[in-house]
Amino acid sequence: MTSHHPKLVARLSRIEGQVRGVSKMVAEGRYCIDVLTQLRAVRAALAKVETTMLKDHLDHCIEGAITSGDVTDQRAKAIELIKLLEHAR
Repeated sequence: MTSHHPKLVARLSRIEGQVRGVSKMVAEGRYCIDVLTQLRAVRAALAKVETTMLKDHLDHCIEGAITSGDVTDQRAKAIELIKLLEHAR
């Protein structure tokens, strides 16, 4: 666990509230552009969480594998990252 995790949990809680708000907007039949604006805000907030998590992974897990000298762990971490990035397409 890194120092970012409590902040990420708080940010995800806010995003959860945003998503509930968007759902309410849709249920109320709010103007499409207003809903779309909120959806973009949710996506941006999720992207920020994703970027922070990826940086933490690189800073801790990947760096740890590199500095450990364990070639098997290094390869495993590289494969994990490649698979993750392949799914992002």
